[in-house]
Amino acid sequence: MDPVVLQTTVDGLLDTFAGYVTNVIGFVVGFLATYLIGRFVLVPLVRRVLQRRGFDRAVITLADSVVAAVVVVLAVSIGFMSAGFPRFLTAAATLGGAVALAVGFAAQDLVGNFVAGVFIIKDKPFDVGDWIEWNDNAGRVEDIDLRVSRVRTFDNERVTVPNGELANNAVTNPVAYDTLRQQFVFGIGYDDDIDRATDAILEEAEAIDGILDDPAPSVRVTELGDSAVGLTSRFWIDDPDRADFVRTRSAYVQAVKERFDAEGIDMPYVHRQLTGEVEVLEDVADRAVTADGGEGE
Repeated sequence: MDPVVLQTTVDGLLDTFAGYVTNVIGFVVGFLATYLIGRFVLVPLVRRVLQRRGFDRAVITLADSVVAAVVVVLAVSIGFMSAGFPRFLTAAATLGGAVALAVGFAAQDLVGNFVAGVFIIKDKPFDVGDWIEWNDNAGRVEDIDLRVSRVRTFDNERVTVPNGELANNAVTNPVAYDTLRQQFVFGIGYDDDIDRATDAILEEAEAIDGILDDPAPSVRVTELGDSAVGLTSRFWIDDPDRADFVRTRSAYVQAVKERFDAEGIDMPYVHRQLTGEVEVLEDVADRAVTADGGEGE
């Protein structure tokens, strides 16, 4: 081979190799510089901002993961640009948009529950340990995840509820405040003394430890039923845990029932009166036979 041609080939290979080395060095430098700045500056900065604004730990952890992923993608993009491939960013953005669109259509419910979980953790309509009611369901919250919340029912069953259902529907939190008002309707007979029954209901409420004196219990006539006069008792309980609420309510109703029995106050139940005629089947059959015999003659 001609020495000149050989020298030219060697020089070309060296130039190509030097170009590759330059590209690799550019990629490594761009990637490391971007990654280190993002990892040790951007991520801690986002974390401190969220902590100062009082966000929950789950939200901060989620933000750390998202920012870390963004930093890696950005570092790879800057690395390729530093290596002399400026079109990589455009291609990556196009591919990323297509992937995001496909994933969004395939997992829109999952993404919706995920976003709802973020808002539940941020807004705190309820906390772990709270007793909540939603869509004719009730239970105590055991865990709040980013996708689902786990609720233990009062029959000791676990219900896994998508966060979207809790975020998009009305949720009642009876233990959100320090006190809870309850009411119960006591029915008395029309011939009974309303004032006497009212005094008995209030005295029994004041004797129950779980019922507060302030606000004081109250009784109002609210119903004139078919067989009874309805007296609605409204009372407040402190630190409204469901177990205490059920026990207090049961003790109160039982005490009023026993007081009414002792004082001769009637608690009537609904009466139904049937009117009309009742015929015995034998009589009907006899008349039918008689009628047939008469026709035969």
